[in-house]
Amino acid sequence: MIQSFNVIRKEGFEVLSRELGVANAAMFLRQLESGNGNYTAERQSILTENSIDSIALRIKARKANKD
Repeated sequence: MIQSFNVIRKEGFEVLSRELGVANAAMFLRQLESGNGNYTAERQSILTENSIDSIALRIKARKANKD
């Protein structure tokens, strides 16, 4: 017999809570939530701003400031 989503959700959380404990069950469920924003676009922006050359220049500048 197919159950409603609410029944499945309730029973599923009861099983997770029993097996993992309430705190760990909640952590598990948070991992399954979909985030927001555009991860690919954000990552490309971050990687573009932080090229190997720009990172190397910042390292050299920090080393020069320590002397």
